[in-house]
Amino acid sequence: MRNSTYLKMGLNMLLHSKLRSWLTIIGIVIGIGSVVGILSLGDAMQEQVQSRLAEMDLTKITISPGYTKASSNMPGPGGPGGGEGTTTDVELTDDDIDALQGLDGIQYIAGQISGSEPVIYAAQNATLSITGVDPQVWKYMTTLETQSGRLLEPSDKYAAVIGSGVASGVYDQNIGVNQVITINGKAVRVVGILAEEGGGGDRSIYMPIDGAVNLLDDAEEDVYDTITVKAKSEDLVDGLMEDIEDKLMVSRHIIRDDDRDFSVTASKSMAESVTEMTSSMTLFLGAIAAVSLLVGAVGIANTMFTSVLEKTKEIGTMKAIGAKNRDILMIFLFNSAMVGLVGGILGVMLGACVSTIFPLLGMTMMGGGGSSGISLAPDLMAFGLILAVGIGVASGVVPAYRASKLKPVDALRYE
Repeated sequence: MRNSTYLKMGLNMLLHSKLRSWLTIIGIVIGIGSVVGILSLGDAMQEQVQSRLAEMDLTKITISPGYTKASSNMPGPGGPGGGEGTTTDVELTDDDIDALQGLDGIQYIAGQISGSEPVIYAAQNATLSITGVDPQVWKYMTTLETQSGRLLEPSDKYAAVIGSGVASGVYDQNIGVNQVITINGKAVRVVGILAEEGGGGDRSIYMPIDGAVNLLDDAEEDVYDTITVKAKSEDLVDGLMEDIEDKLMVSRHIIRDDDRDFSVTASKSMAESVTEMTSSMTLFLGAIAAVSLLVGAVGIANTMFTSVLEKTKEIGTMKAIGAKNRDILMIFLFNSAMVGLVGGILGVMLGACVSTIFPLLGMTMMGGGGSSGISLAPDLMAFGLILAVGIGVASGVVPAYRASKLKPVDALRYE
């Protein structure tokens, strides 16, 4: 027989067992739709992660007071290294910066302080996050960009660069460049407005550390909440982290690792952890969706076994008039492949719908907005179709082989 004959007879079997075939197809549709939808969501998450990582400065290393082994490499409550058992009654000072100044691989180093204070503008009061930075090096260490105005300069003291959320969103009146805000009774001039980043950073205020130390409660001269180091290149980060730890252990007179009272974290390490976590999440969700495919495969096998039983006499007739084992095998394989193909096409369509619904529901991924669409890549659609047909063929192999081995006499006598 020709392939066209196999196709015609397989299609005829599909059309003449409508209810059972469509119930089987629905199982494939759900499985393929789930897998395609979840993988497209995972791809979108990874794209957003990579986009955000591209905006990060992977040469940045942060030193924070407090240390716990369990969380030394990840940010926790109160900053990186925070968590249960963390020592919090320690300080970072100019002595720590001086101890690190001579290390090879350091391009810039500076301390910063942070806190929340009431900020008044146009007779309205709001409590906002304020960060004091060293204006001499901050513009070289930050990845923040201004949408208007400028970044801080060494000659500034009571000047501020504000996030886009502070400029338009906190107060009834928008704040513009050269406007004056009041922090703890002190007039502070806005010299720049940052471009929108998304997240809490848009509601932050940055100002020179010399001015911030006079405005923030509990702030002290030459005492920092964190110390930020910028490595000369990304390749030097891992080695520089070890050098920083060794140097601070000596300068802070720490002998045992258990007595360490500081944490050293790197943007590069956090970026790698986030990427690994996103990949693991996508794999886990895909594995769950694959269970639906397994159920669909069992449904196809069950349908094919039933078809063999129903068409036993027809198989005997075809063999009696000259049909070969290969012909019977191919007819049933084509039938199971068509069940998988129809299920795959509808499943891909369902997956596309799922990908479209996520943004419409306002779901956010990795801090991104839910308004942007999740595109379904052509290779993912092709993967869904190939997977569906493959499952169909694999599930129909045993029933088809069993049908091809029926003896004509036994098949014709079958009731």
